[in-house]
Amino acid sequence: MDNSEQDVIVVGAGNAAACAALSARECGASVLMLEVAPEDQRGGNSAFTGGAFRVVYHGGEDLARLIPDMNETELRDVDFGTYTEEQYFDDMGRLTQYRCDPDLTEILIRGSFEAGLWMRDKGVRFQLGLGRQAFRVDGKFKFWGGLACHIWGGGKELVKALHARAARDGISVLYETPAIALLTGDSGIEGVRVRHHGKLHDLRAKAVVLACGGFEANAEMRARYLGSNWDLAKVRGSRFNTGQGLKMALDLGAAVHGHWSGAHAVAWDLNAPPFGDLDVGDRFQKHNYPFGIVVNARGERFLDEGLDFHSYTYAKYGGELLNQPGMFAWQIFDQKVVHLLREEYRIPRITKEKADSFEALAPRLEGVDPARFLETVRAFNAAPRPDVPFNPNLRDGLSTTGLAVDKTNWAQRLDAPPYEAYAVTTGITFTFGGLKISNEAQVEDTTGHPIPGLIAAGEMVGGLFYHNYASGTGLMSGAVFGRRAGRAAAACALR
Repeated sequence: MDNSEQDVIVVGAGNAAACAALSARECGASVLMLEVAPEDQRGGNSAFTGGAFRVVYHGGEDLARLIPDMNETELRDVDFGTYTEEQYFDDMGRLTQYRCDPDLTEILIRGSFEAGLWMRDKGVRFQLGLGRQAFRVDGKFKFWGGLACHIWGGGKELVKALHARAARDGISVLYETPAIALLTGDSGIEGVRVRHHGKLHDLRAKAVVLACGGFEANAEMRARYLGSNWDLAKVRGSRFNTGQGLKMALDLGAAVHGHWSGAHAVAWDLNAPPFGDLDVGDRFQKHNYPFGIVVNARGERFLDEGLDFHSYTYAKYGGELLNQPGMFAWQIFDQKVVHLLREEYRIPRITKEKADSFEALAPRLEGVDPARFLETVRAFNAAPRPDVPFNPNLRDGLSTTGLAVDKTNWAQRLDAPPYEAYAVTTGITFTFGGLKISNEAQVEDTTGHPIPGLIAAGEMVGGLFYHNYASGTGLMSGAVFGRRAGRAAAACALR
């Protein structure tokens, strides 16, 4: 191993880490990346993402700058709408109950479009999110939820593109090299202690960027910080995000920030493996619940499936499943909406039942009280509704009244057999609590002062997300604050 001093060491190899490394290199610093995983499992949670990228845009012209290969059919048949800074601020405030850090949120939103252009210049390709964030109505696709832009090829292609550019720029990556501790001296951070091929090594650097994720893959930390039964949740992504970076920083007196008892968690196939599978990616998720109903082991509905677009509810509703008996639920759909279900409902590895009547379906829903389930469906179908058309592209106001839990939108009766049911549990994506950083991405200590030479980005940064999350914000946060972290690290190293 080459133990020569680097200007910057980046701990991590996902989206935020790679953006930090590329940004620091762009500023003239020498950079080394450390990845705990083997090369074929590199990239942390970024490798598992579906690629939603929440960016400010004012119409098709802005999107064409990010997606220059849009074809004439797409330009003609798509209503792009807008996603302005004001809309972005409204979503961040509303979803976090107005707790999101105002400075970090402003940096995220106002830097989003520029970050997208920068990533495109680094080799990342984008595409329209047709099929995931837009449905065809009256011959035209209309985007909803602010997510017109996606990474082409999802997480695998994102990681591949960023690492290809890193190699081209002369950035080395040490794989299967976990960081053990931060090295310090009178001047601040002086490097990282690592384990490589079973031996400890001290790698010296003038600045260190921590971008190695949260503690979602650590059952002990989940139980300690998130609460009862969270140690039993399945992990959507990398098994390597065990909170080691957070522990190293906290051992040095770093300040915490954000919602440490909160996490992004979704409805995940009941029989998915304990950790993410790169061959499946994010497709164990089941996000189309707004178009059906969700019942628990008692056969009862327990949440408003149509409260909002799934982009604004999926990351909190997953956690609700842990509160249900047996920590599971079934999503139920009829044939009127099956064509709207995303590709994730058609993968081979799926927990699914299908029947021509609810009486035939009820005993097939493993763990569910069949009699109460039939009562729930009958009550749902009998509930009064306004005479408004179903429209998946907007909050259509097709709602029930008089139920214990009413459905606010998309509340069509379930009356078109055969009926399909999908079993889900909680899949945790990432944890919301993290480190307190300055506006320049410097990690602060408990007195409010920056720790010299210590920078952070990505899911290690606290203060952006509380209670809930808007899809696509995580990749954008990694890009915006990764760039900023790289610049800060280079400035520290080269001064």
